[in-house]
Amino acid sequence: MTPPCATCGQPVQTQFASPELVAPIVYDGFDRAADPAWRTSGAATLDDYARWCGHLCGLTCFRMALGTAAPSLFALRDGALKYGAYTETDGVIKGMIYAPFAEYAREEHGVDATVHRHLSVEEITALLDEGRQVIASVHYEIRRPHRPSPGRGGHLVLLTGRTADGLLHFHNPSGIDGPTRTARLSAAEFEPFFAGRGVSLR
Repeated sequence: MTPPCATCGQPVQTQFASPELVAPIVYDGFDRAADPAWRTSGAATLDDYARWCGHLCGLTCFRMALGTAAPSLFALRDGALKYGAYTETDGVIKGMIYAPFAEYAREEHGVDATVHRHLSVEEITALLDEGRQVIASVHYEIRRPHRPSPGRGGHLVLLTGRTADGLLHFHNPSGIDGPTRTARLSAAEFEPFFAGRGVSLR
């Protein structure tokens, strides 16, 4: 069990069932089907878990935002599928699709979810100051911000607030250790990874 975030008090969760296996999975090719904790995800079968866990960063963000009473990750997946938040074509899973996800969040969980198709880092800061949280599209290598960004987008993180000195605080579902799962970056450090879109939640 990962302890709650010391900054915001919310659960700290990874999209892979075993936090200690995130780095081996994302960097070393460790087989997701060998994750011994897969049942804790709520997946009905190991095959279902192995196929989907790499696509559920957005719903892991949403699950953290919902707090300790949130349904399991795969219960959220099943609900989001009913609204079309993920699609599958020729065996390829695509998503999270923002508009149907936001509808799912509003209709099934009572969360005020707003899609932002064009979003700046400054606008994220304003949303955080309004008390909203932001699921933002970033490059997954934001977990290694000391390196040049290889691109923008393709992964989702949950911004929960900012510190007194202006650092953006966020939870990364594919963080490889404590400091990258609950991370703090300046706006200038965050921006090169950010794709300029997301969903805000209240």
